[in-house]
Amino acid sequence: MSEDFLPIKGTDHIEFYVGNAKQAAHFYRTGFGFTLVAYSGLETGNRETATYVLEQGSIRLLLTTALGPDHHVARHAHLHGDGVGVIAMEVPDATKSYFESTHRGATGAIQPTEESDENGTYRYSAIRCYGDTLIKFVDRSDYNGPFAPGFEARNNGTGMNGNARDRYKGFGLMHVDHIVGNVELGAMNRWVDFFAQTMGFSQLLHFDDKDISTEYSALMSKVMQNGNGKIKFPINEPAEGKRKSQIQEYLDFYMGPGAQHLACSTSDIVATVTQLRDSGIEFLRVPQTYYDMLEERVGKINEPIDVLADLGILVDRDEEGYLLQIFSKPVEDRPTVFYEIIERHGSRGFGKGNFQALFESLEREQALRGNL
Repeated sequence: MSEDFLPIKGTDHIEFYVGNAKQAAHFYRTGFGFTLVAYSGLETGNRETATYVLEQGSIRLLLTTALGPDHHVARHAHLHGDGVGVIAMEVPDATKSYFESTHRGATGAIQPTEESDENGTYRYSAIRCYGDTLIKFVDRSDYNGPFAPGFEARNNGTGMNGNARDRYKGFGLMHVDHIVGNVELGAMNRWVDFFAQTMGFSQLLHFDDKDISTEYSALMSKVMQNGNGKIKFPINEPAEGKRKSQIQEYLDFYMGPGAQHLACSTSDIVATVTQLRDSGIEFLRVPQTYYDMLEERVGKINEPIDVLADLGILVDRDEEGYLLQIFSKPVEDRPTVFYEIIERHGSRGFGKGNFQALFESLEREQALRGNL
C-alpha cells in the first residue's frame, strides 16, 4: 500500500457562517444538547466576528457571525443563508498538508499560519473545496488552550453567561460519521477526482439513479474516504428527472454547491432521537407500512420494531452488519442544511435500502414547500 501523503487524525471542527451566532448557539444547545466550551468576540478583543464553540462527544461545531456587513462571513451568510463555511480536519502538520494538496492541484485559501498565546502555538492552513466551502488543516499538537488563540474558555460547566451552569449535557451524539456535499449536475466526478488526487482519498461506494430515484426525480452519489477511513465525504449531484430533485432544490436555495448534511453517530439512537424530538427537532417520516415487514427485509435486529416505528428510525443491512438512521428536516428556513443521526452495528454502508422511502418522504416535503 502506498504511503498516505496527507494523514488525517479526524474531524477537528465544522464551522457554520450564520446571521446571528448567539441565537444559533442557543438553538444547538437546547435542540441538540451541545455545550458551549469557548467564545471569541468583542469581549475577547475580536472586532471582526463572534464565534461560539460548541462540543458534544468529539463533535465540535463553530458558529460564527460577522460584526459588520463587509466581512466575508457576512457575504457568505447573505448569499447562502446559514451554512457550512469550513470543514476542518486535524492533521499532524498543517504546512505539509497544505503543500502536499496544493502541489497536486488544490487551490490554496489560507497559507500556513501560526498563532501563539500562553497556551502554545496553533497552526492551520486551508484549501478551497466545492462552492464557497473551505477545507482547513489544523495542527493543535503544540496547543493546549480552550480552542485557539483569541478564544476564552466557557467550559467547567459555566454556560453562556459565565455563571449559570450549562443545563445541556448532551444527547449521546459521539462523532461526525460523514459530511455530505451537493454539487451541480455534471460536477460529481470532478470532485471525486479532486479528493483522490489532492488528498489521497479513495472511492468507497457509488450510487446512481437506478438506486436512488422516483417517478419524478433522482440523484447520483459517490462516497470518498481518506486513508484511515475516519473521514468520509459522500458527494451528490442531481440526475435528470421530470421534476426538481432534492439536490437541485438545495442548489437553488443555497445558491450553489455546499455541505448538505452532517451525520452524527450515537451508540443509542432510540435515546438520542427521543431527546432530540422532545427538544423540538423535527424529523422526516416514512409511511408506517415501511415497518410492516422490516425484519423480513433486514433480518434480526436488537431494537424493538414498534419503538423504531414510533420514532421514525430506519434500518438497513449489508454484508458486514446493520445500521439505524434518521434524518432531520432542514434546520434553516431555506431547505438546505439538515442532520442525520446514525448508529452502526458493523455496517459501513449509508442506508442504500432506505433511499427509496427517504426520497419519497423528501418529495412530500418538497411538495409542501412548492418546490417539487
